[in-house]
Formats: sequence, structure tokens, C-alpha cells
Amino acid sequence: MSGEHSGETVRVWVDGCYDLFHFGHANAIRQARGLFAGPVAVVAGVCSDASIAANKGPTATPEAERYAAVAACRWVDEVAEDAPYETQLAAIDSYRCAWCVHGDDITTMADGSDCYSEAKAAGRYKQFKRTQGVSTTELVGRILKMSDVQGPPVSSVSTFVATASRIAQFSSAREPAPSDRIVYVHGQFDLFHIGHIEFLKAARSRGDFLVVGIHDDATTNHIMGSTFPVMNLHERVLSVLQCRYVDDVIIGAPYKISDHVLTKAYKVDVVCHLRDAPSPLDVNGLDPYQIPKERGIFQEIDAPNSTMTTQTIISRILGQRQVYEARNARKLQKGVIEQELLKKESIRERK
Repeated sequence: MSGEHSGETVRVWVDGCYDLFHFGHANAIRQARGLFAGPVAVVAGVCSDASIAANKGPTATPEAERYAAVAACRWVDEVAEDAPYETQLAAIDSYRCAWCVHGDDITTMADGSDCYSEAKAAGRYKQFKRTQGVSTTELVGRILKMSDVQGPPVSSVSTFVATASRIAQFSSAREPAPSDRIVYVHGQFDLFHIGHIEFLKAARSRGDFLVVGIHDDATTNHIMGSTFPVMNLHERVLSVLQCRYVDDVIIGAPYKISDHVLTKAYKVDVVCHLRDAPSPLDVNGLDPYQIPKERGIFQEIDAPNSTMTTQTIISRILGQRQVYEARNARKLQKGVIEQELLKKESIRERK
């Protein structure tokens, strides 16, 4: 196929719904890029709300938010909006892509047919291992388990196993230059969304190297209340690391920004906080930004979509609980059919 061995850039099509865009989606895009030697350009095809509703059910994040979330992934070169749910060679060709790439799980249309049959028949399909332990359906299921009372974090039901190698794969692997202006922000970053992305983009614009502190589950539960977080610490770390505006993270960062945070990992030049966003006092009743303020390095910043929160997404789902419960039930039933198709396809390949 053109470009695969010639040294030219190989253009690769990776499509999907990308609803509640999470680290599993980002890892799929990362793996797609890694299937090819030499320069690669990844085109992420993102399906519309209407096509997803017709084949899968309602989305928790509307298409405009999904387009923006995918575009912010560090491994995406171009976003193809309103991509067809059933992958078509015409769409792939219109973006000059030589290959279509997808995970090793089968995705089907509403009628049970394979979404990738056309690309497979043309010999232009490759696949990678799907990231285990996370899916949009699984995250919606966690949200449906949430209650309005304080309790153990919903994230405790996660089956995702974090490894050092996975975190290294997601890292930017970039060290700051001596002259770089280093910016620090911190937060929970649960159900990573467009509000988080715009905040990180705005913070990154204040310097040359952005470090993000991510609070552990117990701290997040204390700050956000109820049964937060939905995603555990390492899931949230990967969700933040995949963002193109982030250079590094501090895992389990303290809620009250300490001298160690400001001087030991990196010499921080500016600490940013979203204007008008709440910043509850810590367990000792102290301002978490006290030290940066005393040192004159604290800045309040503005960002688009600043009213978007994790609770916004949760309210969308819990506000239509019956719709999403039915959606998840259909998805699980569809998953059984897709697994049977996968077994049959595996048997055919062995013959």
C-alpha cells in the first residue's frame, strides 16, 4: 500500500463514536499509529450523534464535544467529522488514507453486520489489541451506580490494571529546557471532558511546559463528595496524559500545593486556577493556593466551556436513567453477538 515502505507518510483511518472520550480511545489511536514504520498521520473519524443513535443509542457527549476531545489527543493529526458508522472506502479515500485500523473486537451495525466488512474485503484493514478494563458502556454503568450520598468511590469497581509501561507509553517523554517557563495546575479531572481540555490549553498558553497534579481517589472523594470519583487515579492520569497540552503529571498530588510540588519535581514559575471555579479549603481549613499566592506566582485564568463540569455529564446520564439503562442492556446483548462473530472469524482464519 502506498507509503507503507517508501518512507512517505502513511495516512491511517481510525474511526469510532469516541463517546465519553477516555484513555482506551486514546490508546487505540496510539496503537494505530504504532502499527506502521516511518512517518504516520492519523485521521480520526468521529461519528455523528444521529448515526450513533440509529445503531447504538444516545450519546453522553454531543458530537461537537466529541470532535474537540478527539482533536486534543496527542496522537491525532486530523479529525474527520460526521464519519459514517459503517466504515466506507469512499470516506477513507476522501481523506487519502491507505489503511483502516480498529481494535480486535468486532463492531456491528444495528442489523448485526460487520462495520468493517468493506475495508476487510479490500485488504486495507489492520487491527490491534483492545484496551481491557474500560469502555464507554462500562463508564456509563459506573455512573448509573452513583448515589447522592457520601460513600466509597464508584471507581473502586474498576477492573483496569495500570502498569508503569502504559504510563510511559502515554507520557510526552519531554524534559523542559532550562529557559522554559513551567506552569502548574491541579485537580481531579474525572471523566475528562471539553472543560478540562480548554482549561489545560489556556494554562499551557501561560508558559512552555505544563505539569498537572492529579489528586488521589480519597482526596477527590473528600472534595467532590457523593461517590466520586467515577474513574480511579491511574485512569484519570492516563486521561490527562493523552492530552496534547500536557507535558507531565504529578500522580496523587496533594490538595494543598506545597513547596515540594513547586520546587522538587520542577521549578514552577506560575500556578493557574480557573477563574470563578470553586476551590474548597483543605482539611485543615487552609487555602490550597496559599503558598503560590504568597510567592506571587498564582494566576486566575479564563477558558472557554468553563461551566462544563464532570457533574454536567453525570446529570445528562442520570437525568435519562431509564434510557441509558436500556442502552447499556442493548449494548451488552449486542456484545454477545459480536463475540460470536469474532469466534467465527477466528475459526475461518485458522482454516
